[in-house]
Amino acid sequence: MLGTSKSSFLAVVAVVAFAAPSFAQLTGQNANLGNRLTQTDITNGSMNLKQIRREGRRIFTTPFNKVDGHGVTYDVNNPDHTDFTNRPTLQNNGTFLRINGLDAQTCLECHGVVSNSSIPAELGIGGVAGAAGNAIFQPKNIDVDDSSNNGFADFDGRFINPPFLFGAGGIEAVGKEMTTDLQALKQQAFLNPNTVVSLDTKGINFGSISYDGSNFDYSNVAGIDQDLVVRPFGRKGEFFTTRDFDRGAMQFHFGMQPEEVVGSGVDGDNDGVVDEITIGELSALHVFANLQPKPEIKPRPGSGYGMVLFDQIGCTECHRPVLTADSKYHTFSFPDVPTDPSQNVYLTANLRTSPMNFSPTPGGGVALFPFADLKRHDMGPGLTESFGGALDAQFTTARLWGIADTAPYLHDGRALSLAEAIDAHGGEAAQARTNFTNLSNSQQLAVLALLRSLRTPRNPNMDLGPFQQNVNN
Repeated sequence: MLGTSKSSFLAVVAVVAFAAPSFAQLTGQNANLGNRLTQTDITNGSMNLKQIRREGRRIFTTPFNKVDGHGVTYDVNNPDHTDFTNRPTLQNNGTFLRINGLDAQTCLECHGVVSNSSIPAELGIGGVAGAAGNAIFQPKNIDVDDSSNNGFADFDGRFINPPFLFGAGGIEAVGKEMTTDLQALKQQAFLNPNTVVSLDTKGINFGSISYDGSNFDYSNVAGIDQDLVVRPFGRKGEFFTTRDFDRGAMQFHFGMQPEEVVGSGVDGDNDGVVDEITIGELSALHVFANLQPKPEIKPRPGSGYGMVLFDQIGCTECHRPVLTADSKYHTFSFPDVPTDPSQNVYLTANLRTSPMNFSPTPGGGVALFPFADLKRHDMGPGLTESFGGALDAQFTTARLWGIADTAPYLHDGRALSLAEAIDAHGGEAAQARTNFTNLSNSQQLAVLALLRSLRTPRNPNMDLGPFQQNVNN
């Protein structure tokens, strides 16, 4: 670079790093997504529910490539190098980063284990992942060799073990009904100034709210954001639907920009590809994720007594065994409005029918057995993350259904056994942990027998039939 100034050289590097490559011109390479799906395809009646689910499964299992829009283009002049549209890649490989997303090609890579309770593990579409599939979310500093001599590898991001999809439709339906209840209670406070309104829905309390004639007082709202939207998905209660989760996951894991996020015909990550995930494709993915079979309860010796003890020692204060939806119908909306789930419904599914098969209730709804309350709780210093946010110590109550098959446990997979997971509980769960510790050995085994009776569904999605599509790599 003789005769070239340092500043000029850096400017050239920046331009090269930001240039959008012409992936469509690579010889022999085509998009793996194949035929594109529009929202009209979903809503015009040309496909039945099973066909939409099949399309969702296809998208869920497609290994996205660069013609599809996999990856982002890095701009060294953009100061935010963790943004989903502007990330460097490891060893300048132009494809993967791993430490802040850009860590996979397909959803299946993080959701492919149906049961870890057997050797070998049972594989299937929609399951969990082992620790190797953990997402490493937006760290800026990782002290791998403990150069600070803290006694541990310091890390200022989030470390997230992927959960399964099973039963998601029932959870989303209950969450939407809870949101509707809470919005009505907020309106009640508005219509009755200076009156404290308790935020109770489906037997779960989210604190209280009041209105002084000018402003709402949210200081006593607990376990939920101030907008009073129940967000059952994500360890922190971040996503109100699985579609909401997918909007971020597509960008984070693959650099695939949803049309509904960046706009139609917009290249949101400057990689030369537009409409990387269409509105219709995200709808199909939403339908596939939510119309999964539910986890099952398979009683085993001691599990009945274990349920009695589980309640007596206080575990059911957060791990509610039963939640009910007033309606058996689960709705899908676009655009989806967090505070009003009834808006823009384009599709309805019956949760009592196959493959969901939720149990009917006398009132016409369905019963779920998730062992959760869809609420955030402080889990104490031992589980506190180092992301630097207000929710570092708070986590949405883990749904225990299926837990017998889904080791490792806790938000980051640090617990390799159920006993380790219980022992790690602190904060609001500290007393329940102590109560478990104080049980006799046989009583503790009974509680573990209960947990080991909570199983994932066998052979999920088999009703969709075989599917295979060759790809051009």
